[in-house]
Amino acid sequence: MAVDVNRHARHILLKELGGPGQARLSRARALVIGAGGLGCPAAIYLAAAGIGAIRIVDPDTVSLDNLQRQILFRTEDVGRPKAERAAEAIAALDPAVTVEAVTGRADAGMLAQLVSGCDVILDGCDDFETRFAVNDAAIAARVPLVSGAVGRWDGQVAVFAPHAGEDAPCYRCLVPDIPPDAEHCAQTGIVGALTGVIGSSMALEAIKLVSGAGEPLIGRLQVYDGLSGRMRTVSVARDPACPACGVQPGL
Repeated sequence: MAVDVNRHARHILLKELGGPGQARLSRARALVIGAGGLGCPAAIYLAAAGIGAIRIVDPDTVSLDNLQRQILFRTEDVGRPKAERAAEAIAALDPAVTVEAVTGRADAGMLAQLVSGCDVILDGCDDFETRFAVNDAAIAARVPLVSGAVGRWDGQVAVFAPHAGEDAPCYRCLVPDIPPDAEHCAQTGIVGALTGVIGSSMALEAIKLVSGAGEPLIGRLQVYDGLSGRMRTVSVARDPACPACGVQPGL
């Protein structure tokens, strides 16, 4: 889409973005996995930033307990498909953004098609099988993956792009196997505003990747403790024995 100079004037004023960076955003397509607590703020900030197209994928419908954190939805949306409703909210913000809603699970069988033509992937889903499948698809397509996760009061975000260099890790360098103690927010609870912090951080990383501004979190994990208000960044090394991107990957 063409750059709307008036709408994106505050971006264009930034020397790290400017007109060329905004133009790159306008030509880019983002794939957002999950229209939940993380996908909602990530998608709406990408749309506000002037990303050209968003493909948003989610298999679920809106439930009343989603509204505590999933900010694209309203009470009257309960029972409606999340991807469809999220697409409507994005289009209402900026009709120039091309939005594709996919109501379905992002499994290995459909991910190659979902990733096709995309410049960046944002994964905010809440199950490890899907995360592993998205990671594999990102590696195969050589597309950077922005991954976010939250639990109770803590959140994290990182960029995985093993095609970017021999030291750049993938998601499974960090999480090689499904943790035996993996929990879901339906069991443990989650503070709603935390998902806004991490989802917005995911959008920021995607904007940096697409526009070429700044230093994306490749090989680094940003960890946020909402209770203490502390944030730290730790290095994530590439694992030569990684089952997805190692010397002999076991895809």
